[in-house]
Amino acid sequence: MRTAYSVETVRTAERALMARLPDGALMQRAAAGLAATCADLLGRVYGRRVVLLVGSGDNGGDALYAGARLARRGAGVTAVLFARDRAHPGGLAALRRAGGRAVGPEAAGESIDRADLVVDGIVGIGGTGGLRPDAAPSAERAARSGAVVVAVDLPSGVEADSGQVRGAAVRADLTVTFGAHKPALLIDPAREHAGTVRLVDIGLGPELPADPELEALQHADVAALLPVPAAESDKYRRGVVGIAAGSARYPGAAVLAVSGALRGGAGAVRYVGPAGEAVLARFPETLVSDRGPHQAGRVQAWVVGPGAGDDAATVAEVLETDVPVLLDADGLRLAARDAVRARTAPTLMTPHAGEAAALLGVAREEVEAARLSAVRELAARYRATVLLKGSTTLVADPDGGPVRVNPTGTPWLATAGSGDVLSGLAGSLLAAGLPPRDAGSVAAYLHGLAGRFAADGAPIGAHDVAECLPRAWRDVRE
Repeated sequence: MRTAYSVETVRTAERALMARLPDGALMQRAAAGLAATCADLLGRVYGRRVVLLVGSGDNGGDALYAGARLARRGAGVTAVLFARDRAHPGGLAALRRAGGRAVGPEAAGESIDRADLVVDGIVGIGGTGGLRPDAAPSAERAARSGAVVVAVDLPSGVEADSGQVRGAAVRADLTVTFGAHKPALLIDPAREHAGTVRLVDIGLGPELPADPELEALQHADVAALLPVPAAESDKYRRGVVGIAAGSARYPGAAVLAVSGALRGGAGAVRYVGPAGEAVLARFPETLVSDRGPHQAGRVQAWVVGPGAGDDAATVAEVLETDVPVLLDADGLRLAARDAVRARTAPTLMTPHAGEAAALLGVAREEVEAARLSAVRELAARYRATVLLKGSTTLVADPDGGPVRVNPTGTPWLATAGSGDVLSGLAGSLLAAGLPPRDAGSVAAYLHGLAGRFAADGAPIGAHDVAECLPRAWRDVRE
């Protein structure tokens, strides 16, 4: 499990650790890890040109001490000081002793253009808003240069706790973060500024609380959660999922949702809706009913909404059941909030940013800029688990706790019908007995893997994603 902690939590842990260490030891640990990573990137350190973009905080000190280590190995190191009178005094003295030099931002241009590597130590994890006007030109120049850009702890200009980017920000090729991941390193839009992320252990682990701000499942975590049939399992014990989806206008949504459910481990799929013929033509094993959800037969979970059009009555009927329900697409629009809040069985909502914005009464851009706060707010308002789809899919429970972030997403999944496949997949996991948070997280993980396998660098459709779900299962289990 990869975890991320808030700025306040990280600083509290740092204070507790520093109280037991010699003065400056924690910064030296960070600088050593940063310097080692930079040396690995450079390959040969001697004769290489390194530029440090240095602000007034501890990130600037980390960069200066790391620069001193590189200078002692023969690199030509130039520090660009954006606050000359507030640069870390110990780090600056160490750099100068090692043969490095310091300049102001007005003299940074030529050095950046000639650099092999640029280290971003402008703003620390407590920064808010974008880069200041005096620092933004150097960050932009570094991005245009041929140098590798390495951010210290997180890219300057992004907000550590929210993942928001409110102005100019550094775009790093690699971010070296210390002690623990910060939420911005896992959530867009900030995540795309971080590049590859490398965590350097500085000893914070014992000081961090058990519950992080964010957590991201890895292969082993997903494998442990996957429902695998036992020797005595039958189709009913494996879970029966009901799919109430599709319409005369959108029969394909029903077909795709059923495809996701069948490849998600469900023992059986019951379909209710006007697209029964289309579903049976593609999946003859589906149990089709035209008598509505209440008379469709026993299920362990329902999926309602994909391609449903204006069928509010079916959505309301499904919400009245006492089994877990997944609301997607038109179901999100048609479901009454009070009806969702009143449910005693679990509810999983799966909006994309536009649907989440409509439910929250805000602009889509607000949701995309602040995905973490949006998913938490939506979960609290509806008293439901919410899976917010997008470039970084997030899953939040209504009672708080760590938000799950999916690490396997790919932009190739931004294709019509992909969300219908995800809904069926997650619904089958609900029917198998997984809690909504686990069902949503595991479904997003497998869906992302399937998208990567299906695409392999080429355009795909939702059907291709569904076809690759068994491969995703095998990849995780192996």
